[in-house]
Amino acid sequence: MLSHIVAVIPLFAGSYGAYLEQRQATTSSSSTSVPQYFQTTPEIYAGPTPTGRAPFLAQSNPAPFGTSRSFIANAPLETALPIAGDTTNSSIFHLMGQLSPYFPNPSGFGVNEYPLPPGANITLVNTLHRHGSRYPTTNASAEKFGKTLTGLIHAHTVNFTGALSFLNTWSYQLGDEILVPVGRQELFDSGVLHYYDYGHLYNTSTKIIARTTTQDRMLKSAEYFMAGFFGLEWTNNATLEVIIEQPYFNDTLAGYFQCNNSNLPVATGGTNASIIWEKEYLQNATARFNAITSGIEWNTSTVYAFQTLCPYETVAFGYSAICDLFTYQEWEGFEYSIDLSFAGNNYFQSPTGKAVGIGYVQEFLARIQNHVLTTGGTQANLTLDGNPSTFPTNQTLYFDFSHDTNMAAILTAFNLTQFAPTLPTNEIDTGRSLIVSHLQPFGARVDIEIIKTPKPVCASRSEAHYEEGEPTTYIHFIINQACLRFKLPFLP
Repeated sequence: MLSHIVAVIPLFAGSYGAYLEQRQATTSSSSTSVPQYFQTTPEIYAGPTPTGRAPFLAQSNPAPFGTSRSFIANAPLETALPIAGDTTNSSIFHLMGQLSPYFPNPSGFGVNEYPLPPGANITLVNTLHRHGSRYPTTNASAEKFGKTLTGLIHAHTVNFTGALSFLNTWSYQLGDEILVPVGRQELFDSGVLHYYDYGHLYNTSTKIIARTTTQDRMLKSAEYFMAGFFGLEWTNNATLEVIIEQPYFNDTLAGYFQCNNSNLPVATGGTNASIIWEKEYLQNATARFNAITSGIEWNTSTVYAFQTLCPYETVAFGYSAICDLFTYQEWEGFEYSIDLSFAGNNYFQSPTGKAVGIGYVQEFLARIQNHVLTTGGTQANLTLDGNPSTFPTNQTLYFDFSHDTNMAAILTAFNLTQFAPTLPTNEIDTGRSLIVSHLQPFGARVDIEIIKTPKPVCASRSEAHYEEGEPTTYIHFIINQACLRFKLPFLP
């Protein structure tokens, strides 16, 4: 049923076990009785881990931004910035796509929320969670531009006046890829929230297996979540399975590594669409910046990279002077640029979106059908997924930790077609369902509940609770605390 939408990919599941045995033998601090994939130290394949400067918000915070404004305490980020063009007292930090600090979905997905009818029971929850707020990706455009600009400033070859005058003494001081403090908080808070929502499902007589990857921010995100869910003694209740996140290792939590075509130009139409839109919505900002800059000429590409530094500096330092250089409408444009990028690179306009996410769907189906995986053809690691000690199917709580683009591909593989319509590149589609800040902000979470009822639930929830019929099982999707419309069959 699944194979017709997934290209056959060479699997490295067999070599995975051999690698782990070798790693155990050569790592002096590893316990010979504990497999490497159940060890959280020492970290392997952690990725870049440089940190940035420490925040000093008590000294650097300019709030309350003028004598006419009321002081609003930072909590912990300073987000109460006055933004030109904001007539509804909205937050630009809800317009930053996958770079938005976590916030619950504010508008839902077109589905009314109802309590469970009497007699209905949640019997299982499968949570797919993104890591928390972090520093920029190594060599991403924001980092490259920030370092280039810092070099020009230090060489005194550029000068800024007016609203940009602070740049004369500015420098790029962000780290790379690891969690920032609020990112740790996002995952801890989510663990607490999930315990309130699902703590009753935990079987106190067993330890659950939760899965993450070897990247530092992924491992730390899982640990902070577990500390929030169970407390600081969480290792008494759960074991983390740490899956290698690298090319040539099968890992459904980073499925793009096993889909070579996903990294080719044919699969990056979203990037091209985003660039077209950037040239449209950043024209005015580019002209404003050039009018108060000498020594360099801004273009829409450099202005976009500069705008991207706002969310990164905010989550790292608590405040960024870059944010209020852009109007509210330009932040709406920024959000739409990210929606275009995800639509073409990871969602339904991508020729590889479903292929990247299908392995996780295969695992989810195996879990709810209570069997391990023995058949390949996707990113599933059969060394791990074929073993009940590393792929249990008798848990009532499943926690997996992944990345934004991988989660988008997984939603696509579930065939959630409300996110499928093509987006125009010349204007914002204000009626779109695909809004990345509502789907994959930092700390995003997809909770899939299995609900059993004594009879079929009445389609009109405002009327009687049940229709006549047999006991029924339902799958309930919740993304960032909002219910999602979901119809079976979910695979084409």
